[in-house]
Parts: sequence; structure tokens; C-alpha cells
Amino acid sequence: MANIVVNGVGTVGKRVAHAVRKQDDMNLIGIADVSPSPVLRTVLEEDAPLYGTPLYASVPEKIEELENEGFYVEGNLPEFLDMGEVDVVVDCTPSGVDEKNKGMYQEKDVKAVFQGGASASIAPVSFNALANYDEATGKDFVRVVSCNTTSLSRTLWSLDSSFGIEKAIGNLVRRGGDPVQDSRGPINSIVPVTEIPSHHGPDVQEVMPGLDITTLAVKVPTTLSHLHMVNVDLSKEVSREDVLKIFKKTPRVKLLRAEEGYSSTAKVIEKFRDKRLRYDMPEVVVWEETVETEGKRLYWIHQVHQESIVVPENIDAIRSMLGMSKRSESIEKTDKNLGIR
Repeated sequence: MANIVVNGVGTVGKRVAHAVRKQDDMNLIGIADVSPSPVLRTVLEEDAPLYGTPLYASVPEKIEELENEGFYVEGNLPEFLDMGEVDVVVDCTPSGVDEKNKGMYQEKDVKAVFQGGASASIAPVSFNALANYDEATGKDFVRVVSCNTTSLSRTLWSLDSSFGIEKAIGNLVRRGGDPVQDSRGPINSIVPVTEIPSHHGPDVQEVMPGLDITTLAVKVPTTLSHLHMVNVDLSKEVSREDVLKIFKKTPRVKLLRAEEGYSSTAKVIEKFRDKRLRYDMPEVVVWEETVETEGKRLYWIHQVHQESIVVPENIDAIRSMLGMSKRSESIEKTDKNLGIR
């Protein structure tokens, strides 16, 4: 059993911690944070997903603040790491903080998984379970790429490994903020990323170094998810049915049909509200009707739930780093335990 600590209990951290709890080969032996946020308070309440999980202050000077707000704090994270019980820390702290934390993990000789908000230089491997699972094996530090990069890596890897890709262009319509980030609104604007390519293309290349990809992006006033419009030139002519078969058999890619009522990001999210805790959708949802081919050229549109898509990748990254299982075994176990597909 792998002993795991999650440092940073926010949008991604709370989900990763819960996902660790659901694995039969991992123990969540602690969570850590610096502030008495409502998220932290809620997830530790009785009958909540992280109830009973030991809480540590990420830095010693924050213990008093947490205790003054009614939290029971076991101690501070640096001292806990000194005990040698932790196999991996999943760091879900904000960008910049994670860079500072890396020094602590190095000093304490503990492995760590970082998130896509960090620079690629924070770890020797930028990780996607389908595309480069084995590259993380034995590594001390791994960076799970961002939500957008994860969705592109899954879909593009499946196509590249089946048909070969000559060129990919991704047009990203990005949400303005997560549902709780009300400080980002109200807004009445579409904000273009004026740097081309946007950072997402180079980030995909961290996972798939040989891929020729350009990405363009805009932000829009929604919180539910991102949407990608993708145009790919393949190495050979394929039919629409060929592509649909590949997407159907690719883990964590799900086909939905607009004609069945799933005609918008909101309607897709509503489907998962009715099915899942927190309406999490770790799968990439591809609208089946948008998959079209013209000779070697392929088009499709997919949806990315930014709050949950990277969660299974974090679990697989842990297994790869610790050499716990092969890629296919890890993906199957993670998905079964999380109720994916």
C-alpha cells in the first residue's frame, strides 16, 4: 500500500484526496493546507468525502490560525514528512507555491506529483497516463499536465498511435473561472490569448515531443467547462467510422450525441450532475456528430471538465512513480475505482 499526502485542498486537491481514498492500493494518511477555507471545512465534516483524514498545516506558522478556526491539526507537514511514512505528496498548491514546496520535498527525500499550473521545468516528466506512463516510473518528481493539455493528449495520442498525425490545430474556448472563483466576475467579454501558439500546444509537446501542434485560445464568461475545436491532418485517409471506433475504445474518452439532448456544455454537465458526486466528468466528451473526415483531414469538438479531468492522471502518476503496476493495469484499476465509463 502506498501512503499518500495531498498538500493543498482546493478544486483539484479535494478531488485527488478523495480519489486516493477510493483506491485499494493506496492510503490517504493526511491532507495539508494553510488556511481555514470553506472547502477544507466542508470536506472534513462528518459524512463528507475526507471525514477523519488527519489534517496538517502546510507550514508550521499556520497551525494556530487553523486551530483558532476550530480545526483539529495533527501537526505541520514538514515534521510529518520527517517521520518517513509518506511515499508520495500530491502537491495541489497554487502556481509558485509548488516551486517553493519542491525544495522541502527534496530536503525530506519524498517523491511529489505537481499539477499543470507549474512550469514544465518543475519535474523531468510532464505526465499523461495514455501517452507516457512509463516515463514516470522511478522518478522523484512528476508534473501532471493541465486540464486542456490532458484532453488533447488523450485524443491526439489515440489518433497518432492508430493513424499517425502530420499536423494538429486546436482552437480552445476556455472557461472564465471555476464555479467558486466569483472574484473573476461578473464579466461581459471574450478575451483572446494573443500569443500564438497559446501555451497549451507547447505543453502537449512536453507529453508528445514529436507532435506538430498549434493552439489558439479565448476565454469566455462561463464556469462549467472548456470546449475544444480540433483540426488534424492524419498520415493516411480514414473514415469517420474508423475515428469513432478509436475514440470508443480509448480510456477516458466518451462519445455523446447532441441529437439525444446533449447539445451544449450545460446539458452534458447536467447529465453528470444526475450521475456523479460533484458532477465530476474526468472523461473527455466528444460530440459524435462533430467527428468528420475529408480524406486525411479530421475534425471534432470536445468538452473538458476542468475541475476533474486530471484526477485519474494523478492516481496513475503515483503508481508509475512507485512501480506499482503496468500502464493498462493502473488505468483500469483507477477507472473502476472512480466509476469512470
